[in-house]
Amino acid sequence: MALPEREGMDFDVVVVGAGPAGLATAIRLKQISAEKGEEINVVVVEKGSEVGAHILSGAVIDPSGLDVLLPEWRQDPERPLKTEVQRDEFMVLTAASGLRLPNMFFPKFMSNHGNFVGSLSNLTKYLGAQAEALGVEIYPGFPASEVLYDENGAVIGIATGDLGISRSGEPRDDFTRGMELRGKYTVFGEGARGSLTKTLIDRFALNKDSDHQKYGLGIKELWQLAPDKFEPGLVQHTMGWPLPNKAGGGSWLYHFDEGLLSVGFVTHLNYENPTLSPFEEFQRFKTHPMIREVFEGAKRIGYGARAIMEGGWQSVPKLVFPGGCLVGDSAGFVNVPRIKGSHNAIQSGMQAAGLQRGCNGLGRLHPG
Repeated sequence: MALPEREGMDFDVVVVGAGPAGLATAIRLKQISAEKGEEINVVVVEKGSEVGAHILSGAVIDPSGLDVLLPEWRQDPERPLKTEVQRDEFMVLTAASGLRLPNMFFPKFMSNHGNFVGSLSNLTKYLGAQAEALGVEIYPGFPASEVLYDENGAVIGIATGDLGISRSGEPRDDFTRGMELRGKYTVFGEGARGSLTKTLIDRFALNKDSDHQKYGLGIKELWQLAPDKFEPGLVQHTMGWPLPNKAGGGSWLYHFDEGLLSVGFVTHLNYENPTLSPFEEFQRFKTHPMIREVFEGAKRIGYGARAIMEGGWQSVPKLVFPGGCLVGDSAGFVNVPRIKGSHNAIQSGMQAAGLQRGCNGLGRLHPG
């Protein structure tokens, strides 16, 4: 059946995804406009039911991006990051034991000194509140389902998904057409392997000069620890057992806030084991003699999984195209050796804001 036309709204900038990259874009756009005494209309659409709902990470966060975006955040009593890294360990595990590697053997850029342990979801909620205070419109619960193009093929915004569709794909009685959100510029910060980002990369051949992107699967659990097992600011990473020799991956354990432990397990997507899944390997990992003690008297209070961009610098596509750009994990700005990406996401959003307001910053991030 013929569908009714969508209603639409016009903005200066449309941002897809209320993650660190998208919200940093929106915040910086408002900051630049205020500095120039101008008004700019910015909207952020987010598929999650609320800002931060789809943000899942065990996070040791480099605050460098946040320090530039919001210089006063450390003095804010509502700040989301309060636990600074105090001790950093890296362990290589065997089935029965393991070895702690001295930190002096690692490059300086892998040190976590000066970083914070915290919830990336809470950081995102904090950025969302800062954005709204500056006048950014945020629409959670509205996934972007389609990219809009003009007659010349340039991006002019997005459309949100239709509601009230039956399982067979037919409109029900409560069918509601999605909205068109049109912008002079559209920024895509959907995260790893975003559905619209995939179509943009293909349409504009953004990856023709880049290596193929690589991915990992990260499984995370959040635990409330017994007081005698909690060490604020302890950061641990492991490699080795229980993964077989040909499988890449590793784990993390981060102590933060009030007795919380973020524990996770990462496997590359080329993982092959006919008998055990990555989830089952994760459960085995928690029984290791050097690991299991921390879970004594603890209670698991949350869990989840997400895709991780692991291609690195050589897999970053061209970032700009007619009418828009890519930021954050949509572009693959994860620094794999550092096991970090949120600071790059924030800084790429700030660069995108500078690009949109006439400062050709984002184009310098990639030779393409």
